[in-house]
Amino acid sequence: MSGDVVDLIMQDHREVERLFDKMRQFPDTRALAAPVLSALLIAHSRAEEAAVYPVAKDEAGDSEEVAHSQEEHTQAEQLLKRLVETDPDSAKFVEVLTELEDSITHHVKEEESTVLPHMKEHLSEQRRMELGEAFAASRAEHLGERPGEATKEELQWQAQNMGLTGTSSMGKAELAKKLKAKAG
Repeated sequence: MSGDVVDLIMQDHREVERLFDKMRQFPDTRALAAPVLSALLIAHSRAEEAAVYPVAKDEAGDSEEVAHSQEEHTQAEQLLKRLVETDPDSAKFVEVLTELEDSITHHVKEEESTVLPHMKEHLSEQRRMELGEAFAASRAEHLGERPGEATKEELQWQAQNMGLTGTSSMGKAELAKKLKAKAG
């Protein structure tokens, strides 16, 4: 699957919204839908962090928006980790699901009103198609990964997207801690 990267990202956003709606309306689907949501969100985030955000930052001039989006990814991954570790039949699950949905909804609205329109405006259609291929390939590579299990290289992408400096000499645990602190 390839196409314009902006369209591919927005398709994922709609699928995430559909999964949230499904879990709210049909609580008996949560045990199966939560891992699907987790897999999609992690793959989507990793693909944006590796293939899209660096280009949005460098070629479309969105460094502040990218840094903010990266912080939101880090926060969402922490919530997602809590969600998949929580009993889907518990009240706590509903609480974490609501917090995650609010966080993702906020992120999607911001991304769709700032980063993605800037990419449409500042990148050629050909460049967006190239990014679409890179995004789709990266997304496929990361499907099945779980929250909280980013590699050091992935944490480095996140730090770079946030504009953090002096992180190349850090170990994985120290880098993860710094990212978590920066994301709040």
